[in-house]
Amino acid sequence: MATMSSAERRDVARRAYNANLAGCPGHELLATLSDKWVTLVLSALADGPLRHSEISRIVAGATQKMLTQTLRKLERDGLVDRAVTASVPPRVDYELTALGESLLPLQRAIKAWAEDRIEDVRAARDRYDAAGRDDRRGAS
Repeated sequence: MATMSSAERRDVARRAYNANLAGCPGHELLATLSDKWVTLVLSALADGPLRHSEISRIVAGATQKMLTQTLRKLERDGLVDRAVTASVPPRVDYELTALGESLLPLQRAIKAWAEDRIEDVRAARDRYDAAGRDDRRGAS
């Protein structure tokens, strides 16, 4: 096995966690975190545990299937805990884990930015559309 210089080791380490690279674990996690349903579900759970039906009422527009898939993804990634209480019918509650809670300040900051800047974004879209640009023309 060949020895690497410290510069080569740094380069390997830098590439191992470069979220811009498709093979990077961070790339996959960023894709999950940027999903709108993930964002909305995490936000719904910010104030404490909820049942599936309660989350469904809060996260308007999510189908039962999409909500279930999102909750499973969040549970798999360690952001949400699922607790089943033996009763008839069984009670299932979802709650943020410590890892999930650690995302809330970032999520709230992005939400606040979006609410503060939506008019700027709308104005930029209007200018873009008025200039006759069309994304079907392809990149150049």
